[in-house]
Amino acid sequence: MRWTLIPALLSALLGTAAASDGGYTMADFAKVPKIDAHLHLHSASQEAWLALARKDNFRALTINVDYPDFPSLAQQRRVASALAHRHPRQVAWAATFSTEGFELPEWSAATLKDLDGALADGAVGVKVWKNIGMSLRDSKGELVMIDDARFDALFNGLAQRGVMVLGHQGEPRNCWLPVEQMTVNNDREYFKAHPAYHMYAHPEMPSYEDQMAARDRLLDKHPRLRFTGVHLASLEWDVDRLARFLDAHPGVNVDVAARIGQLQYQSQRDLKRVSEFFIKYQDRLMYGSDLAQSAEQDDASFVADVDQVWRRDWRYFVTADSFTVPELDKPVRGLSLPRAVVDKLYRINAEKAYPRAWQQAQTTQ
Repeated sequence: MRWTLIPALLSALLGTAAASDGGYTMADFAKVPKIDAHLHLHSASQEAWLALARKDNFRALTINVDYPDFPSLAQQRRVASALAHRHPRQVAWAATFSTEGFELPEWSAATLKDLDGALADGAVGVKVWKNIGMSLRDSKGELVMIDDARFDALFNGLAQRGVMVLGHQGEPRNCWLPVEQMTVNNDREYFKAHPAYHMYAHPEMPSYEDQMAARDRLLDKHPRLRFTGVHLASLEWDVDRLARFLDAHPGVNVDVAARIGQLQYQSQRDLKRVSEFFIKYQDRLMYGSDLAQSAEQDDASFVADVDQVWRRDWRYFVTADSFTVPELDKPVRGLSLPRAVVDKLYRINAEKAYPRAWQQAQTTQ
């Protein structure tokens, strides 16, 4: 036997063993109902994406974000609402809010009234973005953190309404490291090309730990707030640290959107540790891709990217295959998670987190 065939043979044997133990395989990808609980659909038609989602057996949560590179907030809301109304079995949406005028006495009440309109229109969550803590400044020029008392009335109101808040605070920890110490290729490439956003080069800005502490203080101040820490709650670099966060905040969920590369970096070094994390916290984790169609990207290219990412991520979570990923130079091995854990990651936890979403598509447990 040629030695070059041995890794592939071992991978196939391990994959077969996982399947015999009740796990899924690549052949199950299109058969299993799944939810992408974090992406951004900006086109009102999305016929190509909808066709792919049906083929790949995906539903989705499209999330509005107060991000200057995205369409206006009004346009994002119109598109998301229209998609959800036209395709309620496949698309749900989360609203967001503008921080403009946040120091005005009437801002909180006006913002809650606006969000009430979005919720009445079918929104199932509200996104709060990293601009609070990383770029928003008050009239004195001071940077405003997420636990600022001027947001208390807003978060109290959201807690009273029982709405899920999707929180993106801070950045990957790599953002505060020198480029040569960063753990994944996409972070190295991005921050090298965008030094203005590389916090290592801006010691005058809040530290990574400052950002995490502000988020934790927010949750401590508002214990009734339903909260999902998107992007692994920006604790993507260490599943043990993430576990401590989840233990400290038992009502909080996280999604894996755009941070799977950091999980793979850890599983290259200790596969068992990452796998055991997913098994222990299987009721708190949701799949998401964070994909968005850029203005320069046509529908065919976007759909091809989505299909590739969805299938590559599925391979990581369900098989024991060894394969390459763009974020890392060396191959990664899949986690081969049990079927029950995969079902929670890819569907059940999202259905529980957003009980008003995809109402016509709920699966009886």
